[in-house]
Amino acid sequence: MDDQQAKRIIEALLFVFGQPLPLKRITEVVPDLEPVKVRALVQTLNGEYEAGGRAFRIQEIAGGYQIVTDQQLAPWVKRALQSPKPDAVSAAALETLAIIAYRQPVTKAEVEAVRGVDVTASLDTLVERRFVRIAGRKDSPGRPFLYGTTAEFLRHFGLKSLEALPPMALPSIQEPVAAPAESAGPQEPASPAEPGASQAASVGFHEQ
Repeated sequence: MDDQQAKRIIEALLFVFGQPLPLKRITEVVPDLEPVKVRALVQTLNGEYEAGGRAFRIQEIAGGYQIVTDQQLAPWVKRALQSPKPDAVSAAALETLAIIAYRQPVTKAEVEAVRGVDVTASLDTLVERRFVRIAGRKDSPGRPFLYGTTAEFLRHFGLKSLEALPPMALPSIQEPVAAPAESAGPQEPASPAEPGASQAASVGFHEQ
């Protein structure tokens, strides 16, 4: 198989898949291609796209490759797609998500110890949106569920891996206590004793 045919196959796979396609899956579909060869061809394709002024490129996201539009065209793409987002993730849910992302695997009670409120509603939303999953059980009384982020979380927020998360200091998790329920209205800013909680929704978790 020559490089030209291999590039066409990679483009076709990424075009129809519609989400990050793992490198391993590409080599399974095309046994003639070694992982190092796929990476080289993707780099070549991106060079061709840039030289030709194309509106898209191939980006590595969540351990796979996906065709995405050029960031310079974002204003026009957003304008075309602009519409109400009834299912947008709330600030409270984003704050909960940030704590899980940085502390995973973590229990619901441990998240509540940082946020200071009951996170049942936020956690349900995050699981429903497939940003968070049950990652096991903690070896402690009651064996509570442990939560962690998913590949969909990485894809949605445009992160290559968890290592791409910006540095952020969260307060240490204290012994869980009964937490008040989340408010449906505007959130109160975190107290000085909980600096990480107020930062959690602004660490770069902005829906694309």
